[in-house]
Amino acid sequence: METHKFKSLDCITVADISALGIPIEVADLIHGKLAGIIRDCGAGTPQTWQMICKQVLSPELPFSFHQMMYYGCYKEFGPDPVAWIPDSGSANLTNVGQLLEKHGKEFFGSNYKDPISSFLDFQEFSVSNPEVYWKTRLEDMNISFSVPPECILREDPTHPGGHWLPGAHTNPAKNCLCLNGKRNPDDIALIWQDEGADKVPVKKMTFRELRSAVWLVAYAIETLGLEKGSAIAIDMPMDVNSVVIYLAIVLAGYVVVSIADSFAPSEISSRLKISKAKAIFTQDLIIRGDKRLPLYSRVVDAQSPTAIVIPTIGSSFSMKVRDCDISWHSFLERVDGSKEVEFVAVERPVEAFTNILFSSGTTGEPKAIPWTIFTPFKAAADGWCHMDIHKGDVVAWPTNLGWMMGPWLVYASLLNGASMALYNGSPLGSGFAKFVQDAKVTMLGVIPSIVRTWKSTNSTASYDWSAIRCFASTGEASSVDEYLWLMGRAQYKPVIEYCGGTEIGGGFITGSLLQRQSLAAFSTPAMGCSLFILGEDGLPIPPDVPGIGELALGPLIFGASSTLLNADHYDIYFKKMPVWNGKVLRRHGDVFERTARGYYRAHGRSDDTMNLGGIKVSSVEIERICNAVDTNILETAAIGVPPPNGGPERLMIAVVFKNSDESPNDLKNLAASFNSALQKKLNPLFKVSNVIPLPSLPRTASNKVMRRILRQQFSQRERNPKL
Repeated sequence: METHKFKSLDCITVADISALGIPIEVADLIHGKLAGIIRDCGAGTPQTWQMICKQVLSPELPFSFHQMMYYGCYKEFGPDPVAWIPDSGSANLTNVGQLLEKHGKEFFGSNYKDPISSFLDFQEFSVSNPEVYWKTRLEDMNISFSVPPECILREDPTHPGGHWLPGAHTNPAKNCLCLNGKRNPDDIALIWQDEGADKVPVKKMTFRELRSAVWLVAYAIETLGLEKGSAIAIDMPMDVNSVVIYLAIVLAGYVVVSIADSFAPSEISSRLKISKAKAIFTQDLIIRGDKRLPLYSRVVDAQSPTAIVIPTIGSSFSMKVRDCDISWHSFLERVDGSKEVEFVAVERPVEAFTNILFSSGTTGEPKAIPWTIFTPFKAAADGWCHMDIHKGDVVAWPTNLGWMMGPWLVYASLLNGASMALYNGSPLGSGFAKFVQDAKVTMLGVIPSIVRTWKSTNSTASYDWSAIRCFASTGEASSVDEYLWLMGRAQYKPVIEYCGGTEIGGGFITGSLLQRQSLAAFSTPAMGCSLFILGEDGLPIPPDVPGIGELALGPLIFGASSTLLNADHYDIYFKKMPVWNGKVLRRHGDVFERTARGYYRAHGRSDDTMNLGGIKVSSVEIERICNAVDTNILETAAIGVPPPNGGPERLMIAVVFKNSDESPNDLKNLAASFNSALQKKLNPLFKVSNVIPLPSLPRTASNKVMRRILRQQFSQRERNPKL
């Protein structure tokens, strides 16, 4: 966004406000409120912005007015303007706030002040005192063990990640379903709706009903005659059936193999072979609007083992199934009389596998990453600490069990006593927006590309999202303007950025409701995690010093992977990494910046950096600026391409337009605008050599932009302009 175009707040007139399409009488009232806020708080402070959010802004006002207020307030503020400020009253009521009010003096003695002031001390405490921190978390989640752990952490010089909860036996699905202080039988466990059914009330399932459904499927799985610990795949949309199946597989002592429902047969096949899956749950079709997308036929083409097939509509199939496969109805009929009899959970050692997930596989065979029995507790702890998930919450996050956020959603909701909200359809349209309203979602998780579509189509208009307490975002770098727009849909509730990985079982860097939040930025390492930004010499820069570089992690992370099924775990995550305070650091591969105000900003993968005239810069940094140059830009990808005959990399910008009717002259003007913005905001030596329009950007199935593919295509074009 060209912030210089905006006036400071004290220079804005009634006419300026009215020019944005706001009736003159409303503009006059707004201007009067604004004058009072400026008189009380000044023209450009975080407190000013906070009062504007509370007293002036509403979802009904044009977004251009929201921008006028935000950029006008922070015109002279500098980097990292504050988008949201916690207040002590609400902070003390958060999960972490209540814990600190109860144990703060015990943890910190006389140094304890209050939850907001002591939050960073608590984060550091979670790293330096893992025994105390994780014992407190596991007790608060009422995690039960058939065999309790000998200790929380046993360090081992031959095992960089340490041994967590050694000797313990438990079952994460059993802990999701237990009736304890966090849940009662009639509490709502699941809320859902099918696409196209938004004229009828949302459907609900109590914990009592969920328990019965999971027990029934667990008993039916036993009839398959598989050895305990066998792998069973799920290739389905994330709906009530797939969640019940997921919990039943885990409860019965088997291992879930997570496969995204978007995969082609070859991708399904590779994951089945790597995991050695003995059976697979799937459904005949996926219905999205008027489209019927085949799923069972892809599973058959992947030459899957025995498939249990669920009909999408009613009880009949749209196609014939293989002789070796079982219909859902027949599968459940095997144990019809056991429905109300509790299934006794199979409790296994915490180092046993519970879920096999996969990296996106953009560079060959996907990495097979096992989650162990205790990894789910990391996901739930993140939700408790950073998104403040607790009993009474309704948690929605459009995702799939094929990606880590699917299992994360199951555990972060149910282990914390919250309700999980599932929409069986596309999250891009107004149907999902109405579902968020009708389900009274309190924590809404997003990925930036979904928000981008909502904003460009205005699909959330007229729906009431006031029940939302916070948003969370993961998956890719976010945009300040898009997330300013998102906050405005729910009376400026905060966005908690969340970055981690399948191999972490959750996040390593995120935000908190006890800290000031800046848009498209992280405010804290995740609880139990320590972060290191590596300098040019490959060693960590001093803590709390601003800088940018590849991110490394402290090795002792509760729930993180310790093995891979098809690669050497040590070689990928620890080999050739620096040693710090006697511990080898863990590789992650993202480039992060720590700012002067203590925030962190993501700059993409370390292999997404480029060298422009001897200056290292990340693609994400360039894309943030280019995305804001023209309102017709949906998204961009910045690529450094070496010339055919050698020399410095040339900067090329791939552009996806909202309206694709762009002429060559328009592209020349756009390149000039890109150059002007980049030279003003990043470096006067940067220059865009080419702008290339594309209908869409190539992405992995997990929605990450495949800049490597674009780099190959653009390099070929450089060598052969006729392509």
